[in-house]
Amino acid sequence: MTNFSSQFSRRKFLLTAGASAASSILLKGCLGNPPEPSNTTTQASAAQQNRGLALPAEQMPETKTANIGFIGQTDAAPLIIAKELGFFAKYNVPDVKLQKQPSWAVIRDKMELDSSGGGLDGSMVLTPIPYLMALGTVTKGNRKIPMTLVMRLNIDGQGITVANSLKDAGAKLDSSPLKAKVEEAKAAGKPLKFAHTFTGGNSDLMLRYWLAAGGIDPDNDVLIQIVPGAQLVPSMKTGDIQGFCVGEPWHLRAINQGVGYTAMITGEFWKDHPEKALTFRKDWVDKHPKTARAIIKAVIEAQQWCDKMENRQQMAEILSREEYAKVPVEDIIDRLMGKIDYGDGRPVVENSPYIMRYWDKGIASYPYKSHDLWFLVENQRWGILPLDLDLNKIINEVNGEALWREAAEELNQLKQAGLINIDTIDIPKSPSKGPETFFDGVTFNPDEPMAYLKGLKISKQA
Repeated sequence: MTNFSSQFSRRKFLLTAGASAASSILLKGCLGNPPEPSNTTTQASAAQQNRGLALPAEQMPETKTANIGFIGQTDAAPLIIAKELGFFAKYNVPDVKLQKQPSWAVIRDKMELDSSGGGLDGSMVLTPIPYLMALGTVTKGNRKIPMTLVMRLNIDGQGITVANSLKDAGAKLDSSPLKAKVEEAKAAGKPLKFAHTFTGGNSDLMLRYWLAAGGIDPDNDVLIQIVPGAQLVPSMKTGDIQGFCVGEPWHLRAINQGVGYTAMITGEFWKDHPEKALTFRKDWVDKHPKTARAIIKAVIEAQQWCDKMENRQQMAEILSREEYAKVPVEDIIDRLMGKIDYGDGRPVVENSPYIMRYWDKGIASYPYKSHDLWFLVENQRWGILPLDLDLNKIINEVNGEALWREAAEELNQLKQAGLINIDTIDIPKSPSKGPETFFDGVTFNPDEPMAYLKGLKISKQA
């Protein structure tokens, strides 16, 4: 296990926490149990929202607030649940403001500003976004904005949807059955259009990989364009796009509206692949390190709550509300429960192993550096990032896994002191998860990223 300096002695912590407990400062809602239900939303009571754990001064946040952006889809559940069930309040950051944004581009723009300028302190993001901002690749004037990625929000649970007009081609995990349709459309001067949500982001890279693995060049054989998540199904309905890669609930919504089918679930593409992350501006973290850890702790507890299947119906009801995903519960619940209807006649899968997971013994939360490395190498593959980039240097600058470790250790101490009721956290021994093998048999070894890049057949670096 990686060692790090404790913020206070264990004896001091136990004595302080014990005294706090004895003086009855702690509420039931702050002892690891979510507040009692109050209708289907199960929001924390006003009193609970305003009171939190009594902790040593060394753990108390510098501020009680932060402006955090999010996109209204199921990946955002840990942030939403942390707010709705009072976990932010429990860890003494009751005034965290979750601000729904229409697109990743708007999130980028608002993180450029920071909250003092009407922007954001941090946000739910596609993993590459903080790197692309830190490098100045996607910012106005290519200004480099230091960022700190503090945790992952979830793994698996995304997908690729193909329009029903192409269903007869039979593309599934293997995209090659689409090749004839792609070539026909290209020859007619009307290339097929596929969409993702942000250049260089998770959905862009997975869409490109899927197409390329089937012999389809995403830069020369089809048109790739950006469409905000909430507009993907309407764009497919009007025929403006023929496929897209994104998170849920948009795949099930496409099936429910009769416009597309799920070609593949991204867990089939790469089992346990990393998805959305939580990042902050580095200047905000440097000024508020204890607040950052408090937010991480609240989100970790929310992640554990989200991963309990008995909570998923309630979670779907919360996510469906207008201020969050703004879609019917029926467009969310099946895939949260592991029921996968591909919409193309394949048998409906119950209890899918590729269900979106938010905790999974911590692997869905801890920000492995090796995962970030894959995203950067794939950005190099498609010419978004230069080949001469010092990958280890930028990862060590942006990835804030040390903050996660500190927050996790503090949670374990709170649990051992009997102050919270959560699952004990097994802190990873290494920031690398090791080699990863994808659906086509290709293996990414984080110790040899350039060997991986050189072995890819379709690439701007080939």
